[in-house]
Amino acid sequence: MDVLFDKFHQRLKYTPTSFVRSIMSDINWNARLIGIKGARGVGKTTLLLQYILLNLKEELPNTLYASLDNLWFSNHSLDQLADTFVKRGGKYIFLDEVHKYPGWAQSLKNIYDDYPGLKIVFTGSSLLEILNARADLSRRAVVYHMQGLSFREYLSIESGLSFKRLSLDQVLTDHLTEATLINQQIKPFRFFDSYLRLGYYPFYREQSDLFPMRLGEVINMILDIELPLLRGVDVAYISKVRQLLVIIAGSVPFVPNISKLSERIGINRTTLLTYFYYLEEIVLTRNLFKDAGGISKLQKPSKVYLDNTNLIYTLAPESANVGNIRETFFANQVGYSHQITYTSQGDFIVDDKALFEIGGRGKNSKQLSGGYNEFVVADDIEYGHNNTIPLWLFGFLY
Repeated sequence: MDVLFDKFHQRLKYTPTSFVRSIMSDINWNARLIGIKGARGVGKTTLLLQYILLNLKEELPNTLYASLDNLWFSNHSLDQLADTFVKRGGKYIFLDEVHKYPGWAQSLKNIYDDYPGLKIVFTGSSLLEILNARADLSRRAVVYHMQGLSFREYLSIESGLSFKRLSLDQVLTDHLTEATLINQQIKPFRFFDSYLRLGYYPFYREQSDLFPMRLGEVINMILDIELPLLRGVDVAYISKVRQLLVIIAGSVPFVPNISKLSERIGINRTTLLTYFYYLEEIVLTRNLFKDAGGISKLQKPSKVYLDNTNLIYTLAPESANVGNIRETFFANQVGYSHQITYTSQGDFIVDDKALFEIGGRGKNSKQLSGGYNEFVVADDIEYGHNNTIPLWLFGFLY
């Protein structure tokens, strides 16, 4: 076990704390069992190490961080680690990449039940299933979803300034005041394009010129390792799934014709619909439906977006469509805390209350048609007016 402590303290040495994600304050760290799930590369590991540095400095001898893809676990069990750790006085254990450990759910249940004085925080893939037939963790674990950087967080990193989070209601009802306050501090358009291209994943800070290559590697690891491991996808079909992502990336945006698409990429209809479902689960895409309730693996989405704009520029750099980019940004930033559904009247319905039409500077509300509170979200403007709101301002919601 000492090798795990050594690796833990080595990682702590190189963990920066100058900027901390806002999700840090959203988590109830007093809970005994906390789960944080999210896509690869959004910063889950850094969050754990930052929490330890900022809150457990006096408890470092009683604290352990370990990644479950470490070779140590090839001939040691997680239960054994917990038992030895507690006997040495351990109080806080942080377990990264739990989905890499066979039977992780049962082991966590055992540890939670057997060591009531131990606090456990674990991270895993966005495909992580907390409700498990053999080990029901849903009653024990408080689980949070972690997303990539918001535009607000990216601005904070790049400028060193602090910006408050806005509620959706603040953006809709007082957008001119909020946009004015922000523009007095910084010019958002100096940073907006770079955020759309490379600002969503925190690792952009490590050699930004290599960012597209590194994000490509992240996508490959998700497709080549996580999908087969956690959803049993046949590796022979992974190239087809990758082809599907490229098609979505270059669309305006993507409205799936399942029959034609099935024929084009050589996947039968049922399998193709299942893959749409899996790609959203693994946070590479976002599927929009007319009714968000009771979504099944075999339900055809009305529209499909990539999860974030960085994926568009990585997968289809030469054919990125500006309309698709705008809508993807809106869906990503708003969809983190709000329900987004498809509508034929505009582009999005949010929380079944507000209707949004997304466009450029000259966008107007002609396409909108009654029944909801209606808003135009316009790119290329610093300030809005009446029901027209700047697109970039929706990047301040988390």
